[in-house]
Amino acid sequence: MNVYLELLAREASAVEFEGPILQARAAGADAATLEELEQAKVAALRVRGMLRRRARREAELSALFDTASDLAGLRDLDAVLEAIVRRARQLLATDIAYMTLNDPERGDTFMRVTDGSISAHFRRVRLGMGAGLGGLVAQTGTPYNTADYFADPRFRHTTTIDEAVAEEGLVAILGVPLRLGTQVIGVLFAANRSARPFAQEEVALLCSLAAHAAVAIDTARLLQETRAALAELSEANTVISAHSEAIERAADAHDRMTGLVLRGGGVEDVAAVVTEVLGGSLTVLDDEGAPLVGQSGDLDAGVFDAAQSSRALGRTVKRGGAYVASVDVGAAPLCTLVLRTDHTVSDTDQRILERAALVTALLLLFRRSVAEAEGRVRGELLDDLISRPELDGLHDRARRLGIDLHAPHVLVVARHEGQRERAAFWASSQATLAHGLAAARGDEVVLLLPGDKPGMAARRVAAELSASLGRPATAGAAVSGGPGPSVAAAYREAHRCADALAALGRTGDGASAEELGFVGLLIGERREVSGFLDAALGPVLDYDARRGTALVKTLAAYFGCGGSLSRTAEALHIHVNTVTQRLDRVGQLLGGDWQEPERALEIQLALRLHRLRTHMPQA
Repeated sequence: MNVYLELLAREASAVEFEGPILQARAAGADAATLEELEQAKVAALRVRGMLRRRARREAELSALFDTASDLAGLRDLDAVLEAIVRRARQLLATDIAYMTLNDPERGDTFMRVTDGSISAHFRRVRLGMGAGLGGLVAQTGTPYNTADYFADPRFRHTTTIDEAVAEEGLVAILGVPLRLGTQVIGVLFAANRSARPFAQEEVALLCSLAAHAAVAIDTARLLQETRAALAELSEANTVISAHSEAIERAADAHDRMTGLVLRGGGVEDVAAVVTEVLGGSLTVLDDEGAPLVGQSGDLDAGVFDAAQSSRALGRTVKRGGAYVASVDVGAAPLCTLVLRTDHTVSDTDQRILERAALVTALLLLFRRSVAEAEGRVRGELLDDLISRPELDGLHDRARRLGIDLHAPHVLVVARHEGQRERAAFWASSQATLAHGLAAARGDEVVLLLPGDKPGMAARRVAAELSASLGRPATAGAAVSGGPGPSVAAAYREAHRCADALAALGRTGDGASAEELGFVGLLIGERREVSGFLDAALGPVLDYDARRGTALVKTLAAYFGCGGSLSRTAEALHIHVNTVTQRLDRVGQLLGGDWQEPERALEIQLALRLHRLRTHMPQA
């Protein structure tokens, strides 16, 4: 019996187990011995079959264990499915193994993985639901096998499938469903290129592999969905974090701007906060489009159109590289913020710009209210100084406003046509900047400004007010305070001066009484004869005083003789050439226009006044 144990130990083939009986029969063994050997042979073959089944089962379990390990460490679905199909081919000892999956969108199945295939057409084939053996398995969810595919009438043959099967050379096919719960998602196949039956154990083994494949596919799907969900959560977290940071930044900017307002900060401080938080450069424009902060040189018409759109929408408007936020009051623009930056400004950050525009608008409205209130106080004081100079406490009221009425001031009366509110606002602003007073009185504004040069002040006021109003303004001026007249007297003189400029056709000009020649002498409050003489004859009088000449006498004789050189020479008993030389000198001193009618009239009047003063007794 030891001989059979040796055969079992070296895993001999079934034919070799006949050898001991044949040898015994050849040696003439009796029937009992032969019977004993036959029984031992049958037992050994039975043990051999059991060992082979156990070895096969061990291989199957090992394959299933390896497949489970693949699933536990699933990284690449394709690699796991290929391993399952390859193990199915090896364990069932078939020529080919392959897997198809259902396509819900197209309503058929497609080839997913193959192992042992030699036909490209077979690897690309698609099976309709219910067509072919695989279609039947996918539709019914039941394993099917056939020993001869083309001779089997149990399923519907189609030309496309049959051509692919024929090109691959398949004959025997086994297909089992891939199930996820009650749903069939595909089919796992094992096939031979020759006729062969498939045992029930083989069907069960392929079903186990199919179950693993279904788990792998579902796990991969869940992993993909999990990764997608994680990616969405990460993206959402990024968005939420960015949004949270933007909200915190906006809240911080709002708190800082509010604190600035409470601490008495200005427009420049608000602009600094905006540029610090948002970056870039900021230009702040007033209601007329003039820059309060920054430069307006790079602003084009598109920016001002964007400002109009911003006011209409109540939102920031982007034009090119500029973000524009504008605020209006009563449909009139109040301020505009223009932010220029190289990076994109988010919607949340645009709210910061809009908030800054509102804070700037509040500051400007507050400034305007303060200016209007102060302007009313200053205007009321100036009105009282002009109309009711006898009131008590005027100097104290002026002193509380920082004005010393005893110091020299220039009072300017500026005539304009229409736009009273604009003219009054301009005058109030000018007076505030110069630490003076301003009042609006009908179609004129009155300013009391520190200084002692009325002519210069009148011309400046006329020019700047004309530019502001877009139409000519005429200004007359007089000095008050110090040794000069009172504010009321200076007002009367400046008023007459403005009337005289209008009567002389000099609308849009500015002047003092001293600059109007003899007209100024007539309208001046103090009748400044000395000033008139100095303006008309001063250079000639000085020349005579220094040189001992008789230019004034010659001028008087010349005008007294009707401008005749010969008669002048006779009256003075000098030669005509001497008269000519003296008059040339006069021309050099007074200017070439001294004989023009208006200038000649002033000179003659000055000569008469000089003669009167010379011959009148001094007080």
